[in-house]
Amino acid sequence: MGDHKNVLGTPLEICSIEPMTGFTREGNCKVTREDFGVHGVCIQATEEFLEFSKNMGNDLSTPVPISGFFGLQPGDRWCLCASRWKEALEHGAAPLVNLLATHEATLLFVSLEDLLAHSLDNGSA
Repeated sequence: MGDHKNVLGTPLEICSIEPMTGFTREGNCKVTREDFGVHGVCIQATEEFLEFSKNMGNDLSTPVPISGFFGLQPGDRWCLCASRWKEALEHGAAPLVNLLATHEATLLFVSLEDLLAHSLDNGSA
């Protein structure tokens, strides 16, 4: 994964292989120059978040087989756009975050404090 770091400054870890995630579909949330959406936040989907995202025009739960996307279920981990996570946070629907698998570029959009408050493992910091 090269020199990609997470929000804690350590090497970026895998977010999910099942389902396969990431802008580059390598299982990690690395952010590349081509990733204008900054898909750097490794989330664990919740029913509340999936419904919120669908209502905001980003349906992540409905399968799109032609694109190889089978839809997310609560509990699935996924690399989410930093701006979408921030939007969910502002509406009280932010899903939990795996800090070790969340790319440092996310910090351009949201504070470490907000990410820590929504950490899957508050002991990981």
